[in-house]
Amino acid sequence: MNPVQAVVLGVVEGLTEFLPVSSTGHLTVTEQLLGLKVDDKAITAFTAVIQVGAILATFLYFRADIVRLVRGFVRGVVSAEGRADPDWRFAWCVIVGSIPIGILGLAFKSVIEGPLRSVAVVAVALIAWSAVMWYAERRPAQDRGESALTVRDGAVIGLVQCAALVPGVSRSGATISAGLLRGIDRVEATRLSFFLAIPALTAAGLLELGKSLGGGVGVGPTVIGTVIAFIVAYATIAWLLRFVAHHRISLFIPYRVAAGVGILVLLATGVIS
Repeated sequence: MNPVQAVVLGVVEGLTEFLPVSSTGHLTVTEQLLGLKVDDKAITAFTAVIQVGAILATFLYFRADIVRLVRGFVRGVVSAEGRADPDWRFAWCVIVGSIPIGILGLAFKSVIEGPLRSVAVVAVALIAWSAVMWYAERRPAQDRGESALTVRDGAVIGLVQCAALVPGVSRSGATISAGLLRGIDRVEATRLSFFLAIPALTAAGLLELGKSLGGGVGVGPTVIGTVIAFIVAYATIAWLLRFVAHHRISLFIPYRVAAGVGILVLLATGVIS
């Protein structure tokens, strides 16, 4: 992989990681268009590692919230009064919600990196999950904020997050949709989606770090891709939080469907395989 390819993939990762359009799907298609082998273990490792750049952007953007949640969790461990704090429940939502994808991600790692890492799967998933997003937005009541979150919310959203192991579904698309279906307001569902991304993507990136650095991609492209992903992701987080405060996530559906159809056309014409 050369530096230009690393920059392009870093930009794609930073733009799409938190938008409900599937970063893995976009990276898979982009890698094909760049002439890279999407099923090469070094390439799949690189894809996982540059996600850490996006997660570092989340740490920086939400640093005050993260410190507050950690303090709330510690207070809850040591006192009954602390366990009445909404921060205690939010922290447990993130912990419980992160368990399912960790278990399934490891159990089906070979399938996720093999048969599922296909542009045909990406195309179908982009179109199919759009129906779920459309349905979720039409739930009549989405008025629950952070203080109303429960551990059950975290468990349900965490289970739905597992659907994002299929490239094209979108981790944020899955978690935000699940939050809306639970009656959580869009902004809070999006914030919870960001926090659920931290354990899942950090673990995935650290597991693949050795393969990316020593398996053919190299230190230079990996560092470049990660730094670019960090910069672009930070700007994307700020934009998305403002966007969902006033707009439905279903506005992303036309793009998802168009992208899915476009990929199928590229496949049919032999531009990608």
